[in-house]
Amino acid sequence: MSMESISNSMFSCLLISFLLMQSCYGTDTISQNQTMADGETLVSTGETFVLGFFPVQDSTNRYLGIWYRRSPQTIVWVANRVAPLTDSNGVLTINSDGNLVLLNGTKSIIWSSNSSSTDAQTNLVAQLLDSGNLVLGRNDDFSAERYIWQSFDFMTDTLLPGMKKGIRLQAGQTWYLTSWKNQSDPSPGEFTYKLDNIGLPQFVLRQGSVKKFRSGLWNVQRFSGFSVMNSTVIACTFVYDDKEVYYSYELRYSSILSRLTLNSSGIIQRYVLNEGSSDWLIMYTLPYDMCGEYGKCGPNGICRINGNPICQCLDGFVPKSKVDWDALNWAGGCIRRTPLDCKQGEGFIWLRNVKLPDLLDFRLNRSMTSQECKRECLKDCSCIAFTNSNITDGGSGCLMWFGDLIDIQEYHGENSEQDIYLRMPKSELDAIQNQKHKRALLILVIPLVSGGMLVLCFFIWCMLQRRKKKRGVKIGSDDIELPLYQLEAVTTATKSFSVSNIIGEGGFGPVYKGRLENGVEIAVKRHSQTSGQGLGEFKNEVILISSLQHRNLVRLLGCCLDGNERMLIYEYMPNGSLDYFIFDQSRKKLLAWKNRFEIALGISRGLLYLHQDSRLRIIHRDLKASNVLLDSELNPKISDFGIAKSFGGDQTEGKTRTVIGTYGYMSPEYAFSGKYSVKSDVFSLGVLLLELVSGRRNRILDHSDQHLSLLGHAWQLWNEDKALQLMDKCLKESSVESQVLRCIQVGLLCVQKLAEDRPTMAAVVFMLSNEIVSLPQPKHPGFFLKDSYTTASEASAEERFQTKNAVTITVLEGR
Repeated sequence: MSMESISNSMFSCLLISFLLMQSCYGTDTISQNQTMADGETLVSTGETFVLGFFPVQDSTNRYLGIWYRRSPQTIVWVANRVAPLTDSNGVLTINSDGNLVLLNGTKSIIWSSNSSSTDAQTNLVAQLLDSGNLVLGRNDDFSAERYIWQSFDFMTDTLLPGMKKGIRLQAGQTWYLTSWKNQSDPSPGEFTYKLDNIGLPQFVLRQGSVKKFRSGLWNVQRFSGFSVMNSTVIACTFVYDDKEVYYSYELRYSSILSRLTLNSSGIIQRYVLNEGSSDWLIMYTLPYDMCGEYGKCGPNGICRINGNPICQCLDGFVPKSKVDWDALNWAGGCIRRTPLDCKQGEGFIWLRNVKLPDLLDFRLNRSMTSQECKRECLKDCSCIAFTNSNITDGGSGCLMWFGDLIDIQEYHGENSEQDIYLRMPKSELDAIQNQKHKRALLILVIPLVSGGMLVLCFFIWCMLQRRKKKRGVKIGSDDIELPLYQLEAVTTATKSFSVSNIIGEGGFGPVYKGRLENGVEIAVKRHSQTSGQGLGEFKNEVILISSLQHRNLVRLLGCCLDGNERMLIYEYMPNGSLDYFIFDQSRKKLLAWKNRFEIALGISRGLLYLHQDSRLRIIHRDLKASNVLLDSELNPKISDFGIAKSFGGDQTEGKTRTVIGTYGYMSPEYAFSGKYSVKSDVFSLGVLLLELVSGRRNRILDHSDQHLSLLGHAWQLWNEDKALQLMDKCLKESSVESQVLRCIQVGLLCVQKLAEDRPTMAAVVFMLSNEIVSLPQPKHPGFFLKDSYTTASEASAEERFQTKNAVTITVLEGR
């Protein structure tokens, strides 16, 4: 035996002796005018539990807690687990505020029940019940419904019979287990075992925020990860209503003790103590085995404890990394052998007797039948599996999964009848069916061959494929070859245009994130009936952007026209818009100077394409930070062509009576006289360049004794030879000074008051891309004094009328 084991055994003996020798009140209560000092205890009426002070191993600290009288070393509850006593001068009493409090030697409160009752705080009594529950209430009305406070509501690492583990919904109260830090420290450790009530209830063991084990989902009969809830010793209850969701248990025999404990190593164990015995027996341990470890086989893997190896890919899936899989490293999981394509003929395979996957991306409808659930899943190409949420009476309710399936385990034997249906493409269904027929054929042929007969069986399958044809859309007199999406498909992709899927809002209407049946993510720009824009802007955007192809322009995938519904379907940009980053104090730090400079170049190249290289010369007229979207690699893409104008032949400028756009980005000639040209976009780009450098919007800034816009502030710093002071402070470490100065100078050249003074986009791209080129000195910018510049949010009534599309897209989250 090791010295550590000898030390632990000696401490256990000393602890038992100490707890047995402590003097007792011989009562189970303490009144408001009484105290209980260290060395004194309360004993429950049936002498099952004891409340008193106890020491811990390798420490002089002392704690107030509850233990079994038959097993004094088994502590089931600790009051002051985060505030230990440093000596034996602790005292328990009920104070004048009506709280049960623990005082140290200086009479300071180190622990309190913190009850919030509004009852009169007199005639109170605390009692240790034979259930192990320490309760506080009024002596003249001491019923369970009237308890002011009870220790069962504040469990530590042990679940006793009668305790609830779950949630009181209306009060927002949770009951869960928290491990000790270690055997010498009862303060909260890193493991918790609590109820997750997202969709369907399940219990989850976590180490910090990391899931380590889960019970599986509640299916009205049991948790899908537990084969049996009740036993000859334990009677379990699970309550699931609109007031409470909790698990509890009772003992079938009074002669047997049982407890459920979460230890400091993150192991959950059910113990039983038989009458006449002093040794606790382990009834079971969670996780049961290696398959119980959360996500053991990675995404789309299934754990079969009798398999060799225990981790296997689901039917139709293959290891993501065969090298890792062969080395028994299953964390990477599995991927589909054949991607889903939502063509006719897709169906489901039946996977029986499993712990259902975790609810990471799911949809629940409790009222659907099995067949309705199947049809609903088939309609949504991102739905990859479904099952009944209620397995009683043949099954009902619909639970559908989207995305990878995590933490599936196969069971065998009784009470393991939880099934799931996995979506498969036609080819995989045929392959799986082939295997079944081959096995059936072997069963048939082998006995016939043994009798001297040869049987040849052929199975012929015919697959019909429908070719998808590109569909054109006719808008007005224009025939445009552009995919036309069905309303049903777009509705499904956006989860019925769920509010939670809205990622932006603009003059045209809301923008939704969606996922098509083939898995492609999209951004859906849906026309609002209250929008100031209509068919003209819709037609304009479709005609213009459908003919454009450039890496720095957002790609239009198609449109949807159905009755009054008008929608544009774009590629999804996961990093949202530029303004989402550069104007936010936290997110701006994510865009280092290198990223910003590449974004500046990308926007410039996109504009150059519109002005010079596209089939038509296009003027955007609403270039701004919120209309520059960023893809997964932070490449910029110009979006929103609703008010863009196209020129043919030698035309270089136009004029409108209705000025629409966004103040702060409009050139002076456009804002005041309605004249627009390629130089209007150049002005907008100049504003963008200065915003990229400074991280500030082009609005009025307080500076010295003047009120300046960003343009005026930049101009003033430039003339004072202090241009670098314009740079956002978060760029200090990553910036290249020569590039920053070049961006500022090009920006000021672009925002010069007179259109003829501004460079062309070809010159802008050249100046930004070539360090050795000397740049001309900028002239006075337009719109920089208070009297001649107003932000959109501060615009006068007349100005608001002019800027009816003042905010085109305001991004709420990544798109």
